Amino acid sequence: MGFGRAHLDRPEETMDYLHFFSPVRISRGQGYPVEEVDSVAEAMVFLRKWPTGRRGPVYQCALNCCSAALSGQMSAEEARKAFTGFARITRLLDDDTALPMGSDSKASIHALRR
Repeated sequence: MGFGRAHLDRPEETMDYLHFFSPVRISRGQGYPVEEVDSVAEAMVFLRKWPTGRRGPVYQCALNCCSAALSGQMSAEEARKAFTGFARITRLLDDDTALPMGSDSKASIHALRR
């Protein structure tokens, strides 16, 4: 029995083995709650809602990686790396997860990113 298209339409079935080791924290800016994306299925939902006009090569890479993970051709952690890269490039990655542990120079990192 193969997984065809129906498999992708039911992410609840895939979430058990496609959870990320640690969630990707998404921040849309001040005044918005931080979202935690903790599985390939959730990353896919997020990517499908992304505005069509803002879909570039990094978006396509993240989408392709999540699709590959859902079809068993890539690990959840590889897909997480691609999704994290997309979140970083689009400046949605929550700053706390981008900082090395024990770093207290948040201001200098903000200066570098602008």
